[in-house]
Amino acid sequence: MRYRVGVDLGGTAIKMGLFTNKGELLDCWSIKTNTSNNGEKILIDIAKSVSVKLAMKGIDKKQVEGLGIGIPGSVNHGIVDKCINLGWGSINIEKELGTLSGLKVYAENDANVAALGEYEGGSGSKYSSILFMTLGTGVGGGLIIDGKIIQGFCGCGGEIGHITVNPDEKLSCNCGKKGCLEQYTSATGIRRIALEMLDEDKEESSLREYGDELTTKDIFDEAKKGDIIANKVVDYSMTILARVASNICHVVNPEAVILGGGVANAGDFLIDKIEDKFNKGNIYISGDTKICLASLGEKAGIYGACYLVKK
Repeated sequence: MRYRVGVDLGGTAIKMGLFTNKGELLDCWSIKTNTSNNGEKILIDIAKSVSVKLAMKGIDKKQVEGLGIGIPGSVNHGIVDKCINLGWGSINIEKELGTLSGLKVYAENDANVAALGEYEGGSGSKYSSILFMTLGTGVGGGLIIDGKIIQGFCGCGGEIGHITVNPDEKLSCNCGKKGCLEQYTSATGIRRIALEMLDEDKEESSLREYGDELTTKDIFDEAKKGDIIANKVVDYSMTILARVASNICHVVNPEAVILGGGVANAGDFLIDKIEDKFNKGNIYISGDTKICLASLGEKAGIYGACYLVKK
């Protein structure tokens, strides 16, 4: 039998999966991301963990077709040019991890990899082209058109989180710009907007009971119960998200927009909040481009990394 390994490298944890070459997940596990000393141990830790797992399973590395890995940064021909969350500068991931692991390595941006996972084995599997939007601590995106990941000339294709939606914003995004989509539609962004609205609007709201412990999940939960301010927050954020999705779709015209990440755990309520606004913003594609939820959840990254080997 032939195998593949999929790796989803995050700022706090590294998820890994062992697959058959048919894409069947045999085992998955995770290790902590060691970002000390500018992340110098990260690739060593990945190589060691994969080698241990293969040995435990009695799999010879000659049976492994390759290791795919999603990186939280832009990747151009296997080279990462700065991963702020990991402390990395410029690193040839494919070469260095390949040497350490003894496997053929294929690297790509993590959002693109998650998009590939949904495209090949998740909610996007019945479509020829998708826009994948991942709404978590930040906002990431991936575009797959006719089976091809749109990487751009330097690997920055699909970086939708840093589209400017409010040039008058006073606060800075983590990227250094102001008014990025991420500041309004990520979990941290939605919570920020809620706190600002609670400060400005003295109307009664169950959100006040949470104090500093307020989370985006709380906001959506209370919105579902009919809380006025919670619904104002969600409507405000999702209007921005719908507008950006519509604008992107007018350029690339995908068959579906797929929403993933922690915010998407709000489920059909999230779709209901976006769909009408999305369709009203469309001229030529209204009713044709579908909006749906991702189905692979936190495993989208390892599945996509597995399919990256196939690609």
